[in-house]
Amino acid sequence: MHVEAIKTPIVKAGQDLTQVITEVVSNLPERSVLVIASKVVATWENRFVPKKRGDREEKFALARQEADWYTDPHSSKYGLMLTIKDNWMFMSAGIDESNADNQYLLWPKDPQAAAAKIWEFLRQHYGLKEVGVILTDSKSMPLNWGVTVHGIAYAGFECLKSYIGKPDLFGREMKMEKVNMMQSIAAAGGLEMGEGAESTPLAIVTEVRDLVFQDHAPTAAELAELKIKLEDDAYAPLLLGADWKRGGGGK
Repeated sequence: MHVEAIKTPIVKAGQDLTQVITEVVSNLPERSVLVIASKVVATWENRFVPKKRGDREEKFALARQEADWYTDPHSSKYGLMLTIKDNWMFMSAGIDESNADNQYLLWPKDPQAAAAKIWEFLRQHYGLKEVGVILTDSKSMPLNWGVTVHGIAYAGFECLKSYIGKPDLFGREMKMEKVNMMQSIAAAGGLEMGEGAESTPLAIVTEVRDLVFQDHAPTAAELAELKIKLEDDAYAPLLLGADWKRGGGGK
């Protein structure tokens, strides 16, 4: 695998992201994946909310509106709100304050639709048959300090690589193993893109072993295959023990 982070000018609210991409990416090779920080997609969509008071409760109120489910911040020793949105679990419904010029920046309105739109643009503009797109965000990992980057939407390739039915090194048939290609590529791209003032919200990833490209955006069935219901998750004993409250779901 080869990963190249791409530097861009500061993307302004409402600025056409596809134009920014064409200005900084002169050549996008076949069988490549363009990894894009969701923050610049949200900036393109002008998903900014001005700060009025700028205190934590103002942000919590926004998070309650945006989240599908949330926990009260007083349940965390750090005063953080755990949230679930679009079957992703992270803090404060993905609302960001870093590099947002004293505003709150919400998630893209529909990350999957945005990924599909950018994917179609790349195919047409660069004349590509096999290309992928991943939108990313950062998240923390339970029981570990530090954040990693994960994918929140994708297009152009098969997301799950299955080992089910294949033998392991000692001939034992594998029963459950699947590799999430979106998450693996997103983590590699995010490592090069950085989390601070690098100004590299794009990365081109090439030479990904065993990546199967598709000629269509993910179908509803393919997207559903990625998601696990709360009660069916291996972490259900922990997740179901939280005092979840219904949020506004971005409505």
